[in-house]
Amino acid sequence: MNQFAPLFYFVTILLAFRPIAANTVRNIEAGMGVVVNVGAVIDNSSRIGKEQRVAMEMAMEDFCANNNQRLVLQIKHSQRDPMQAALAARDLINRQKVQAILGPHTWEETSLVAGVGSENHIPIVSFSEATPNWATELWPFLVQASHNELKQMEAVAAIVKSFEWYQVTVIYQDRDSSSDEILPGLSRALKQVGAEISQLVAVTPFGSSSLVRELEKLRQDQYRVVIVHLSLPLALQLFEKAKEMKMMEKDYVWITTDPITSLVHSFNASTISAMQGVIGVKSYFPECEGTQFQDFHRRFRKRFSSEYPEEENNDPGVFAAQAYDAARAVVLAVTQRKHNGRPLLENILQSDFHGLSGKIQFTDQKLPLQQMFQIINVIGKSYRELGYWSDGLGFTQTIGGGDTTSSSMKDFGPVFWPGGPPYTPKGWTVSTSSKPLRIGVPSGSTFKQYTTVEKDPLGNNFSFGGIAIDLFKETLIELPYHLPYDFFPFDGTYDSLVQQIHSSKFDAVVGDVAIVSRRYQYAEFTHPYSEAGLIMIVPVRSKVCNKAWLFMKPFTQAMWALIVAINVYNGFVVWLIERNYCPELRGSLPNQIGTLIWLSFTTLFSLHGEKLHSNLSRMTMVVWLFVALVITQTYTANLTSMLTVQQLEPAVADVDALLQSNAVVGYCKGSFVSMYLKEVLKFPPDHIKEFSSPKEYAKALKSKAIAAAFLEVPFAKIFLGQYCKDFVSVGPTFKVGGFGFAFPRGSPLLSSVNEAMLKVAESGKLRELENKMLASQKCLDAETDGRTPSLSPSSFWVLFIFSGGTSTIALLVYIFRIYKSMLKHKTVWNLMLAVINQWGNPSMQRFSRRDSDIHPETPTHSANVPNLQAQV
Repeated sequence: MNQFAPLFYFVTILLAFRPIAANTVRNIEAGMGVVVNVGAVIDNSSRIGKEQRVAMEMAMEDFCANNNQRLVLQIKHSQRDPMQAALAARDLINRQKVQAILGPHTWEETSLVAGVGSENHIPIVSFSEATPNWATELWPFLVQASHNELKQMEAVAAIVKSFEWYQVTVIYQDRDSSSDEILPGLSRALKQVGAEISQLVAVTPFGSSSLVRELEKLRQDQYRVVIVHLSLPLALQLFEKAKEMKMMEKDYVWITTDPITSLVHSFNASTISAMQGVIGVKSYFPECEGTQFQDFHRRFRKRFSSEYPEEENNDPGVFAAQAYDAARAVVLAVTQRKHNGRPLLENILQSDFHGLSGKIQFTDQKLPLQQMFQIINVIGKSYRELGYWSDGLGFTQTIGGGDTTSSSMKDFGPVFWPGGPPYTPKGWTVSTSSKPLRIGVPSGSTFKQYTTVEKDPLGNNFSFGGIAIDLFKETLIELPYHLPYDFFPFDGTYDSLVQQIHSSKFDAVVGDVAIVSRRYQYAEFTHPYSEAGLIMIVPVRSKVCNKAWLFMKPFTQAMWALIVAINVYNGFVVWLIERNYCPELRGSLPNQIGTLIWLSFTTLFSLHGEKLHSNLSRMTMVVWLFVALVITQTYTANLTSMLTVQQLEPAVADVDALLQSNAVVGYCKGSFVSMYLKEVLKFPPDHIKEFSSPKEYAKALKSKAIAAAFLEVPFAKIFLGQYCKDFVSVGPTFKVGGFGFAFPRGSPLLSSVNEAMLKVAESGKLRELENKMLASQKCLDAETDGRTPSLSPSSFWVLFIFSGGTSTIALLVYIFRIYKSMLKHKTVWNLMLAVINQWGNPSMQRFSRRDSDIHPETPTHSANVPNLQAQV
């Protein structure tokens, strides 16, 4: 028994300490944590890959320092080869047993890695910027952990609009799938601001010779606004070559997108020197907001400088911030004890936090669109932050500072452009390889005042003149650059002349070329420099004065009405004053009205001064007679003028009269008017004749070979100036385009020429040219239609006021005297009231009758009633 005692005590002690040992093991395991492998596929040879590696390692370390979870970051290098990236992903999954893979950065690599990850149910958290919408359906374990930057194309378009550039060249990387989404987005954004892509230049990676060849084409081109959307290595090579070829000098504009601009902080002095004046658009992330980024920034610089001492700049960019946030989203998902497959993918997609690069919240397995971008300008040894652009707000110089927003980048202040010019580049220039502009001039112009082409006696040279040529030369003086040109005569129709621009025989057309809609398919036109319209010219003929109401023409209707009114009024005043003196002015009502009208109008033709008894009526009559004398003499003179002066009228009233009479009409040789007469005015083709000079027009109109001529307004002014007494314009002015200069469709010269033409017009030079041309044709303005105008009351209003006022004064004085006399003889009124009160008494009525019968010769006035007539 005793020999088993030691063994018994050993077993007892072992059993007693077993729970303690088990707890100790569990505590050790808990402290160590479960090891979870997370993979990453990056390009460690690039600046982006270096920043991503340091940022992801920092994210893992930050998480492990605060949690009991062990995470190991397994990094593989893609060496910028999509196939190598796919092999690296398969190795991470099969050998390293990773639960998720971060990266890669390019879409070419991501598309292969996503296929490997989806086969093995491993989430692929990609840094690719452009992930197609169909990608997540094909590869359900693909997650885009970088903000889609399609909105930056709108920021680029807003910059183009700010400086009024309308044509841009886009350089992109060939076989770059991100361009499939970026280029259509840029094209749409530019169209919304009135600009367009003039040409697309695809550059192949590592193709130095092709790069130089494409740059040479750009240098010979007219357009100078270049948008660069390339990978960083290719972009740096592009700018080095552009600097060598003198394409980083004045008149050029270079705009870079986010893949280049977001790394500008890492460029060395040589690269910065080659990019002087470049405007860049890069993703905005809050670098200076809060302590989180400040702490990250400090630790990142220290670690990055120790691991990559060859790099000159150690500041983190947006790619480092995105990698840190993506790694943080993965490690947070791992902490929920769902370490693989679909559960881990769902945990990642449920991420919701504010990271270094912005809000991390997935929708349809993607982060939301980037809404804000920073605009920078490369200058000196680094770059200057110009301001910001945000979707829906436009440009602003600060963030959160309460600054007002603007739709134009010009509010940012001056921009340093390539070459350092003090002005904003126009965005285009005359091609350095182009010869002087070949300008066609019509040699068969009907009116040589506008365009004339003459050959010297030897027949070797041509001279060009006319107002169109002079205006073009004045316009070139206003251009801010020298524009060489040569004139070439063209003998043909104006339509075929404009078509020569489309066939590249001429670079422009100058002359009396009408702006017609159908010609726009071959060229574009400047603003019209002449009055627009088409008018009809016809001969004049004598007008016979045989109208029945011609005697009414000397005065207007208002004048006749006023004469009648003033005569009736003056006659009434005289009649009222004289009726107590003249028995013939009294009587029945019809008799008195007839007398009043007779008195009103006979005064115009006879003098009644000896028959008047009152000084008031005599005063009225004197003024009345004076006015009547003036009116009658004026009437006689005006009527005589109408009967004796020759009057002219158009031989044809309007176009309808021409059509009804099947008349023949004329037009200028080679002009569009022929088509207008046929298609719009409906003249038969055999009733239309062409003429090549004003003399031919005049001869045909006088001989009645044609009934009318249809001329553009500028030509009509010249023709009527030469033949102002024989012809006249009639009918409406038909709306057609005026004269303009023609240029190729989309020509960058057009806007500048239009602006220069406006300056010429506003300075008065165009008016001087027109006056000089019409100096000998003043007859056009001096000629009248020969009519004698009817006279209106405005010519006699002083006389009418004088006459009416005198009559009114006489009438008022007469009424005042009667009123005064009535106050002195109230007995008369009392008697009248008594008679009125007793009027209904029968006895009184009988007495009245008897009194009348007995004394038929008794005067009407009682002896007791004073005689009012004697008092007035």
